Amino acid sequence: MDRYELLRRITTFPLAARGLAEDLLSGDFRSVFKGQGIEFDEVRHYELGDDVRSIDWNVSARFGTPYVKMYREERELTVCLVLDESASMFAADGASSAGMRRRDQAILAAALVAFSAERAGQRIGAVCFDREITRVFKPRKGRSHVMSIISGLLGANDGGKGSDLGLALEGTGRLLKRRSLVVILSDFLCFNWEQELGHLCAKHDVIAIGITDPLDTEIPNLGLLTMGDPETGVVLHAPTGYSSFRSAWAEWHEDRTKLWKALCRRCGASCVELSTADDAPTALTRFFGGRRTGGSLS
Repeated sequence: MDRYELLRRITTFPLAARGLAEDLLSGDFRSVFKGQGIEFDEVRHYELGDDVRSIDWNVSARFGTPYVKMYREERELTVCLVLDESASMFAADGASSAGMRRRDQAILAAALVAFSAERAGQRIGAVCFDREITRVFKPRKGRSHVMSIISGLLGANDGGKGSDLGLALEGTGRLLKRRSLVVILSDFLCFNWEQELGHLCAKHDVIAIGITDPLDTEIPNLGLLTMGDPETGVVLHAPTGYSSFRSAWAEWHEDRTKLWKALCRRCGASCVELSTADDAPTALTRFFGGRRTGGSLS
């Protein structure tokens, strides 16, 4: 999908984001995703009738008298997008409608989240990566900032070799000073990111959106097919005419999907698949709506 078609779709997103943003504006933005929407403010002396569960035992022991923790409602949130720009995200598999690449779907999803956050008056930032962090958009408010992020994403013409998600997550943690919502958009075709994800989840709310393609689960019978890895250059001659190969292909991708979802949940992140064949606004609105009502689509 070319830049102009992507931009044409994105121009409709402020309207598509309105329904979600109305929920965001009616309460705390984080409540749609995860968290209580409150943060620590100060401590004060314990008073009769206070909930004993709010006692700060460390402070109380230090001063020899009970103190309780006070919280205030967190009305402002930073939303940070972490976008994969490795070569595998730019590969055109040919099975998606209109030649949709994983990267194209990631941009559409990022734009929808950004417009929803902007409409709710929240700050939005982004970190882009391949084998290193390629670009950083510091969190700011406003439609012009959202458009500058989208313009920057559309300007990337090719993917870099390699994918270091762990490095990107570590950099995102350094960028964010307060508890934030982090949305990761990647095909997760990389290794050694679990520890960094766990550290990030300990301080922030994290949603992992795994970008997939219909070929991941169902490869057609195309005879002897030559396939190349865009990042390593390895070439595979795939005998797609054999049902055993097609079954093994689907099973491998299914196992890989189960693994990254299990790793995300173990670290404390929510996760959802987004196929290049999906309509991004419909799929993500359903996912976030499911979280708001207590359901789960991950």
